[in-house]
Amino acid sequence: MKAILTVIGEDKVGIISGVSTTLKEFDINILDVNQTIMQGFFTMMMILDCEKMNAQFEDVHKALTIKGLELGVEVKIQREEIFKSMHSL
Repeated sequence: MKAILTVIGEDKVGIISGVSTTLKEFDINILDVNQTIMQGFFTMMMILDCEKMNAQFEDVHKALTIKGLELGVEVKIQREEIFKSMHSL
């Protein structure tokens, strides 16, 4: 299974490190990443490989939400099929 992760918030040190460390804890591989800073706001989108994920998707979602709160950014993760169906109207 693949997933799409987005991060949005004010730019600060440690966002990429915090998110990628959390993904590593769950054995989730980053397949592709695109990030930019627009007028002081950090935006990042990742495509993730969750085939070897060592937890339930809901646990990963919760951990990333908590990490986002710690970092002061909004982190969202969706299964690829949900993301595609939401954006294919």
